[in-house]
Amino acid sequence: MAKDIKSLRTRIKSFDSTLHLTGAMGLVASSKIKRACDSMYASREFSDGISEITMALAASPECRKSPYFGLVKKATENTEDEADVKAQEEPLKTRLIVIAGDRGLCGGYNANIFRTIRTMDAYEIKPIGKRSYDKYHQADTEDENEETEEEGYLSSEHYSYEEALEEAGNCCKDFLEGKIDRVLVVYNRYVSIMSQEPRVFQLLPLVKEEGAKELGGILEPAPDVLLEELVPEYFACKLYALVKESFACEVAARRMAMDSAKKNAQQMIDNLKLEYNRARQSTITQEITEIVSGAGK
Repeated sequence: MAKDIKSLRTRIKSFDSTLHLTGAMGLVASSKIKRACDSMYASREFSDGISEITMALAASPECRKSPYFGLVKKATENTEDEADVKAQEEPLKTRLIVIAGDRGLCGGYNANIFRTIRTMDAYEIKPIGKRSYDKYHQADTEDENEETEEEGYLSSEHYSYEEALEEAGNCCKDFLEGKIDRVLVVYNRYVSIMSQEPRVFQLLPLVKEEGAKELGGILEPAPDVLLEELVPEYFACKLYALVKESFACEVAARRMAMDSAKKNAQQMIDNLKLEYNRARQSTITQEITEIVSGAGK
């Protein structure tokens, strides 16, 4: 019985340590939520504004043949050529930009992203966030591996607009050169502090929105020239906004996970204390019985 009491006391201390840890992490997440949400709403507002301008430019007749709506692969006159048929049957080369968290202990936040990617056919994956980097990073050569280790991963918490602009330039260049056929972003959509949903957003090629109105007046330079100059900025703004939204989801998910863990730890402590008190009471009763029995002899 004494062994059971000692074991229960050890377990209570263990759960008490967990309770303090989850409580501290929950407070840290709570302190970050407002700042993360403010950053998300500001970046979302700016992203919506530049998206509206981009779609308005795309609605003009001059932009119909823009390469950013997809490179058209011209076939030769001999359509029975096996090489041409094979080229047409090749799957799209999709570059996935996967946004995950820098840390764990945030419920199903990271797992939902990774589960979504399992159903997708990716030609190349660009990770943002340490969890995504650890899971999907692959270097082609030893030299690239050494450079990447020195540079480290792209943090989802401290992701900057300059990094988004650099990624936009690389993706737009590869898209125009035909190295990739489309760019998709896998991220978490912020619904509320209690709900986040994994989503996939297509950055390239551009998709014309139905009902988009053309920009009025005379534009200088021409709309197609403006569109080509604006697309990298549009790409960077959307990517930056999605990273900020994903980070807000991460913080919210961590707070809810830590709140749940804190409640579970407290419930376990209460149950163990009840069991401990019963065991201790039983031990005391047994000792009193032995003393009384010894005194009677």
